[in-house]
Amino acid sequence: MFFQHVYDKSLAQASFLIGCQAKGEAIVIDAQRDMDVYLKIAEQNNLKITHITETHIHADFLAGSRELAAVTGAQLYLSDEGGADWQYQFDHIGLKHGEKIKVGNLTLEALHTPGHTPESISFLLTDHPAASEPVMIFTGDFVFVGDIGRPDLLEKVAGLVGTQEKGAKQMYESIQRFAELPSFVQVWPGHGAGSACGKALGTVPSSTVGYEKIRNWAFQYENDKNGFVDYLLSGQPEPPKYFAMMKHLNKVNRPLLVEIPQHQQLSTAQFLRAHNDGIKVIDMRNKVDFAKGFIPGSINIQHNNSLSTWAGWILNYQEQFTIVANADEMEEITRKLMRIGLDNIYGFISNVEDLGIELQTADVIDLETFKTYLSKDDIQIVDLRGLTEYNDGHIEGAEHIFVGTLQDNLDKISKNKQVVIHCQSGDRAAIAYSILRRNDFDDVRNYSGGMKDWVTNGGKTV
Repeated sequence: MFFQHVYDKSLAQASFLIGCQAKGEAIVIDAQRDMDVYLKIAEQNNLKITHITETHIHADFLAGSRELAAVTGAQLYLSDEGGADWQYQFDHIGLKHGEKIKVGNLTLEALHTPGHTPESISFLLTDHPAASEPVMIFTGDFVFVGDIGRPDLLEKVAGLVGTQEKGAKQMYESIQRFAELPSFVQVWPGHGAGSACGKALGTVPSSTVGYEKIRNWAFQYENDKNGFVDYLLSGQPEPPKYFAMMKHLNKVNRPLLVEIPQHQQLSTAQFLRAHNDGIKVIDMRNKVDFAKGFIPGSINIQHNNSLSTWAGWILNYQEQFTIVANADEMEEITRKLMRIGLDNIYGFISNVEDLGIELQTADVIDLETFKTYLSKDDIQIVDLRGLTEYNDGHIEGAEHIFVGTLQDNLDKISKNKQVVIHCQSGDRAAIAYSILRRNDFDDVRNYSGGMKDWVTNGGKTV
């Protein structure tokens, strides 16, 4: 058996290529949209991708299963569970609980594991030449290392009232069935730490059924269904805004993108024309360089492992945008954006100094300056972190507005006071600062050190 774990750090998302070397056949589970990675792995190992599948209709990334099927001609196997409202609306072979996919000498049995979503399935893998018992289970967003999938996304993202409690109860039942699997079965989840699909995901990529039964909180509520439901639904992180779009695009027919787009480096004249036409500018330089000089109205979303998530929170899928970034970064940036369906890149520039535009600078303050603003009536301090972070401890007097929802809550920011913003260590505050300046909040100061600096230097929280 051949096995390759493919991990996208930008979305903390795992996919898998499993092959039968004797027969030269392979299956891909939960493919990312820039699917050339699987073609390369298959070619390097003398395998042909003959089967493709998904664990559920994903919310956090745009699956590349259809792109991969279009290029390889492989059969696409998808869940047929969950009822009429949870069916994929394009051609595929449906899978019901207990049905199997044969890949050479391997079989993958579909197990219906509802809870995160009604149609969720897991795949129990048996390598027949090696053993008659299963060796691995691919759980998608069902069981993670140290955590389980959240059942509240359909209600919070898609507005389906009442689904989170129903999903939590289904998750409880699914967990009880999972616990009956042999303890030696390896668990390979669809996400790791950093994903918004759970609240306490572990950093190691895999586990075993036996280890999860001992260490995962979800298996400690064997006789307490209500306690399980209450704990599962509490403290979940804010679901990114783009999740609703992913749910839709992963379910319906859509245009396929089978190659990595090459974007144009704009001349000064081309950029200025686009800028004057109102095309949004996303500056992907690091926050320090952005602070030293940025195009008025541009938004700073740094090119790092969080780029996809924050772009999905901030950008409008119907709008074109230009990018500020180095040319040698553009392929990686393009890949990260296409993984969540953000394809409307008009072009990019690498230098903001030679445009003939008067640049703005960010007002970044240190800890000592920040302290001078505390407990004053004419100062508004805004904590931009997530609600759970804020509730776990914040600076006295700080108001909470999560950076992801800032654009929808600008009316809560005062234009009559000095506004001071902060997050944990500065990245989210850089995004917020640029959004506020774009919306004509000119009296804003960024305590970039944030809560990390505050606590390290003995600052108290409430």
